[in-house]
Amino acid sequence: MIDELHVRDVALIREASIEPAGGLTVLTGETGAGKTALLSAIKLLVGERSDAGMVREGASSLEVEGRLFLPGDDEDGTVVRRRVGADGRGRVELSGHMASVRELAERVGSTVDLCGQHEHQRLLSVQSHVELLDAWAGEPAARALEDYRTALAAADEAREELERVREMGRATGEKLDEAAFVLRRIDEVDPREGELEELEAQLPRVEHGEALMEAASGARELLSGDEGALDALGRAVSALEGASGYDARLGGWAETLRSSLIDVEDVASELRDYADEVEFDPEELERLQARLASLEGLMRAFGPRMADVLERRERAHEVIAAASDGGELERRAAEELEQRECELARAADALDAVRSEAAPRLAAAVSEQMALLEMGSAELEVSLERMARQEWGSRGASKVEFLYRPAAGLTARPLRKIASGGEVSRVMLAVKVVLGDADDCETLVFDEVDAGVGGATAVALAGVLASLARTHQVIVVTHLAQVAVAAERHYLVRKREGTGGVPETTLTEISGEDRVAEIARMLSGDTGTASRDLAREMLAARS
Repeated sequence: MIDELHVRDVALIREASIEPAGGLTVLTGETGAGKTALLSAIKLLVGERSDAGMVREGASSLEVEGRLFLPGDDEDGTVVRRRVGADGRGRVELSGHMASVRELAERVGSTVDLCGQHEHQRLLSVQSHVELLDAWAGEPAARALEDYRTALAAADEAREELERVREMGRATGEKLDEAAFVLRRIDEVDPREGELEELEAQLPRVEHGEALMEAASGARELLSGDEGALDALGRAVSALEGASGYDARLGGWAETLRSSLIDVEDVASELRDYADEVEFDPEELERLQARLASLEGLMRAFGPRMADVLERRERAHEVIAAASDGGELERRAAEELEQRECELARAADALDAVRSEAAPRLAAAVSEQMALLEMGSAELEVSLERMARQEWGSRGASKVEFLYRPAAGLTARPLRKIASGGEVSRVMLAVKVVLGDADDCETLVFDEVDAGVGGATAVALAGVLASLARTHQVIVVTHLAQVAVAAERHYLVRKREGTGGVPETTLTEISGEDRVAEIARMLSGDTGTASRDLAREMLAARS
């Protein structure tokens, strides 16, 4: 949700701020006042591409700064700052840290949907239709989709394995000779998994056995030999205990040293055992060094890591086995693929069943909202068409597409092909209302959703937007008084002559008589007494 937005030097806006309500916020003003400049700022805020032409004439750069509350945010929210220079160079910050435009789009863009008349990309994109249907279907669709994707991954893996086995089976004589050489060369050394690490840990002890034994024996002598540390600690404990009768603090120190005495005795004992274990064996050293050299030779030839050597041996073994087993490996791989494909088909059927059950309910609910928007007998249909197996992807095995029927008796055709801009705006609005909380976009920004609308349709549109604002933050650029009076917060956009004769757009929150005057202007084009009285009645009816 957008908590506040500050704009500087964007198009005709020199400087403006807005704090949208949690529900419905409207922006109104005369045609050409610059309302779209604020929408441009919101686009920058959510990670859309920038254009140096958006910088206000005479300014060196534009800046958009906003605070949003996104899922997972703390009480401070997320602060976005985006700067675009007149030379086209830009900079993005997220809560004080530099970020890319892509990061901005991923973090913020998914929570704000720009629903302008020329920006219906989500609704006009067929790929999004299945996501909208699944959001409507809820948890059953989510579970079925997860099961399908798991089955799809298993089938793809089985197909890759079959192709790998077939490729090995097609090995030429030259490849077989190479595999036999690799297998023979590695098997001569016969490395074990983890052996290299064991050698690298063991060899330093064997190489420096004499030094280790001398160090352990010398340290033990210093600790437990005549006049060693143990004798000194024992005398210190006795001295302190003898005098503790005169000062209890000496007794505490004596107890601490007694505990240290026990630790030192333990270390001295362990050092004795260690010195007895360590020995210098030249033959063992030579054997270990030769073994390490053999393993390193394999890594130079087939590495660079021992894991690569072991994998190379396994591949060579498989090539030879595939060429000599009479096709058994291929048969097993083909059987595995067939099983995985059957499991995938069942998962696809289950997913289609969930979607097929939800599709007509979604279509009916959206069509009902479309009727409320005075769209006559126009209807939405949700089509599911099973695709060929090679076309199955992560979204499912069937193509989901929204179809639009302009009126009863007409053929339903793809929404993206036949609906006008105004129709798509209202269909999108109907979809948003129906999805409600299931839609993951928290903020909806509508531009020209009321294009060509008037009379009873305007009243209906206002009611639907108010309903949508109960589940979303809604920001609307509107020319309709019926929509404006339904808003929790109302901003007036004006254009005036600025410094140096450059036009300047201002943005002001209005209430009271100022709002009455603006509603009156929207109703009749004037602010006379009759228009103001009607505006007051409309506002009172909404309060």
